[in-house]
Amino acid sequence: MPFEEVCRKASQMGYEGLEIGCGGDHMDVVRAATDKNYVQQKLEILDKYHLKCWAVSTHIAGQIVGDEYDLRHNNFVPDKVKGKPAEMRAWAIDQMMHVPQALKNLGCTVTTSFVGSPIWNFWYSFPQTTEAMVEDGFARIKQLWTPIFDEFDRFNIKFALEVHPSEIAYDIYTSQKLLKVLDNRPTFGFNFDPSHLLWQGIKPHIFIRTFPEKIYHVHLKDVYVANDDISGILGSHLPFGDPRRRWNFRSIGRGMVNFEDILRELNFIGYEGPLSIEWEDSGMEREQGAKESFDYINRMRIKPSDFAFDAALKN
Repeated sequence: MPFEEVCRKASQMGYEGLEIGCGGDHMDVVRAATDKNYVQQKLEILDKYHLKCWAVSTHIAGQIVGDEYDLRHNNFVPDKVKGKPAEMRAWAIDQMMHVPQALKNLGCTVTTSFVGSPIWNFWYSFPQTTEAMVEDGFARIKQLWTPIFDEFDRFNIKFALEVHPSEIAYDIYTSQKLLKVLDNRPTFGFNFDPSHLLWQGIKPHIFIRTFPEKIYHVHLKDVYVANDDISGILGSHLPFGDPRRRWNFRSIGRGMVNFEDILRELNFIGYEGPLSIEWEDSGMEREQGAKESFDYINRMRIKPSDFAFDAALKN
């Protein structure tokens, strides 16, 4: 769907802004970093529909920076670098190095992204995964990403990693380890997404409580986990949306995520950023889902209290 059409529909549904993805005619970060006329055109379209640019998603390039090459990466890159691992990574690094300038030009302060993982295929410890293998993987991520994060520092732009299977940080413990490896640098934080945590058995609001100062952006997305005593949580090599899977992403309010707990936890930590509705329900028409999800979250939003309910009972 063309960028302006997305803006028109989002505005009609009541959305206040967008997390703009890189792809199609939506966003080219190299052009946004180097061509002020291109940026002005994007900003004029947003303004026409009374929308803000809350974040720019750079997940694809980010994934390729940190991954070891496999054939699936060819789906994401320009034809000229397909099948060429070194050139693919160089392309991805170049994309990410342009992001801070692009976001500054757009008046945006955060990118949501992935960092990839050179050790994701070691997640199950057979054949045996040694401690050294894991340490080397985290060190490799630090080596690859430090020059990029230095550029983010230079422009005062935040990098919000979406904690997600296939990333080097995919749960609470691996996220803690990555923060430590990166010396807890202020540039780096998290894009909280409950849908990737719940099916792993993690209560999503506990992630917020664990990293209150590192929640730089929020995705709201639902997931349903079946209890059918047949399918396992690893997906059975079935495509998303297949009802035989143990779990599937669903439109907000139609899964098992407790958004009340999440919104209250976000209020408690003082989060004031956007609530970005990410919609990935293969069993539902997308425009119905986008409007329904907006209405659902809008009804649930609560302002934090500025006093204790029992204050009047004290002397």
